[in-house]
Amino acid sequence: MVIYQFLRMLDSRLRGNDKSDSGNGKSGILQSAQKEVYMRIAVASGKGGTGKTTVATNLALTAGMLGEMVTYLDCDVEEPNGHLFLHPEIKESTPIGVPVPQVDKEKCTGCGKCADICLYSAIACVKENVLIFPELCHACGGCTRVCPTAAITEISREIGTIEQGYAGHIGFVHGRLNIGDIMVPPLIKAVKKIDPPGIQIIDAPPGTSCPVITTLKGSDFVLLVTEPTPFGLNDLGLAVETVKELGIDYAVVVNRAEEDNPSAQQFCQDRGIPIIAEIPDDRKIAEAYSRGELMISALPQYREVFEKLFKDIHERLSGGSVSQGEL
Repeated sequence: MVIYQFLRMLDSRLRGNDKSDSGNGKSGILQSAQKEVYMRIAVASGKGGTGKTTVATNLALTAGMLGEMVTYLDCDVEEPNGHLFLHPEIKESTPIGVPVPQVDKEKCTGCGKCADICLYSAIACVKENVLIFPELCHACGGCTRVCPTAAITEISREIGTIEQGYAGHIGFVHGRLNIGDIMVPPLIKAVKKIDPPGIQIIDAPPGTSCPVITTLKGSDFVLLVTEPTPFGLNDLGLAVETVKELGIDYAVVVNRAEEDNPSAQQFCQDRGIPIIAEIPDDRKIAEAYSRGELMISALPQYREVFEKLFKDIHERLSGGSVSQGEL
């Protein structure tokens, strides 16, 4: 797929080996073909609008600038917006579907076992007629298993699209859920299944429900982005409990930090939650955001913050630790 081809080419260039001659069997492309995922960093928030995508996109660009092989994956498939800042060149678009039942009326006896097993009321039996509501189906396949006459088979129903490409030296993947659809987790799983090599920066949906759980599973580290507001801190508490339940290492980024408002720092200190970085409440950051510009590109003075953030995560995953309140 295009994302693999791009990342292999990029890895070859980063290694200083962009030769087309592979006669010795040791070309950079061959080496990168053997490269595996070695770091999955998810960026989540709890509350929406805290700056999750700002952190994720700038972190991805920073990792790339430090010479890492990196891909940004936007799993906020209901409202993906990482592309507004990374401006990727899309090279491949793939429709994604989920299996839903269809009934062969010639074989169906109207026994109702399919309706009994469906927890989401996607199948209803009215006398001897079977009604199917595809939008409610969660594609569990239970109805096909219990049908005594094998009258139920499955067909694919499109729920959205995955787009792949690259933004400069960064691989890019995001999912777009069809308007009005509710099958978010299967599309997120399809985005993650691409599983490009190197470092993955995974932009999670807001909240703590099923889409977030689906996104965070398999991550090596979770950055929880919060803001010093009552709603931001309340939802941070929920997000922390979620990550703890999943058993994933984590730390907090305080966005829009204010010198005269230490509520986020106090909240984290009281609960033993590590803070790994703070981004100040700077009007210039908001202005760059409104123009669709990345913070570290428009305001190079913040590049050091994200370089240190990435290095601290790398150190933590390598066995180091992040101290409370460390920037």
